[in-house]
Amino acid sequence: MTMDLGTYQALGLHETRSRDVNGHRSSDFTNYLRHAGDAPYHPCPEAFPSDDVPTGAVSRHADWDQSKIYPGTQRVISVYTPAGLDRSKPAHLIVFNDGASYLDPKGAVRAARVLDSLHARGEIAPTVAVFVNPGHAPTDPATPRAEVYAAAAEQRRQEYDALTDSFGRFLIEEVLPFVEAQEGLTLTRDPEHRTVCGISSGGICAFTAAWHFPDQFRRVLSHCGSFVNIMGGHNYPYLVGITPRLPLRVFLQSGENDGRNVLGDWPLANQTMARALDFAGYDVRFEYGSGAHNLRHAGAIFAESLKWLWRS
Repeated sequence: MTMDLGTYQALGLHETRSRDVNGHRSSDFTNYLRHAGDAPYHPCPEAFPSDDVPTGAVSRHADWDQSKIYPGTQRVISVYTPAGLDRSKPAHLIVFNDGASYLDPKGAVRAARVLDSLHARGEIAPTVAVFVNPGHAPTDPATPRAEVYAAAAEQRRQEYDALTDSFGRFLIEEVLPFVEAQEGLTLTRDPEHRTVCGISSGGICAFTAAWHFPDQFRRVLSHCGSFVNIMGGHNYPYLVGITPRLPLRVFLQSGENDGRNVLGDWPLANQTMARALDFAGYDVRFEYGSGAHNLRHAGAIFAESLKWLWRS
């Protein structure tokens, strides 16, 4: 069961609300971005392939502004293709929301290098990765940085936290056709081999894309997913429980020091979401650690999570 757009708007879930109440401020969330509980976590061994492992190619498309679903925005889209990819055959697919964080070669995940390692060992089928950043309006250098940041944050919220089908359509109708045409490759149409991944609001967005389009995406990887009341995401456990089970496989990760603010409790929300999926009979795995609201734990188990999601 999905919420129709009219009901969604009638409830005001698409609107920005005050986040400063009862002595708490939305800015307090920065206290949850790192914690001593992150200390055990380091990028997985696959993020450090040996010199003889073939390196996939990464192309970067800056200031991509062709979206009609999110008009007036531009964004960076990067595409990873494995070494030796046979472009005459459909490739498996993984899409990363907040793509730059996952692609960062010095970051917590280092997704391209992990994919290199897994490809070299024959542990995954040839897989193309598409790293998509949130959109933002073209910026005037004279605009105060605080205004630029606030506008970009609101655009990310509208793209990632909305429970509508817009972001899924954005991927299906705009991003993936662009990638195929620009890179000269074919992406599989088999939803069993199409994954969406993200952290925080990007995590709930990954689930929303698959929830609306299980005929397109059936694998979800959510890190510290924002299943809280930013734009009604706290309703998902209820919706999962009352909706006939969809053919999705879902990997969730969170930690005891994940975020808390007036919009919700991220550790509790992820536990509740995992329990709801399990109750409804989904193929779900939940990794609950000691970390904060970041990709440290996600990076430590990244290769393992992919192998679990993509197992036969």
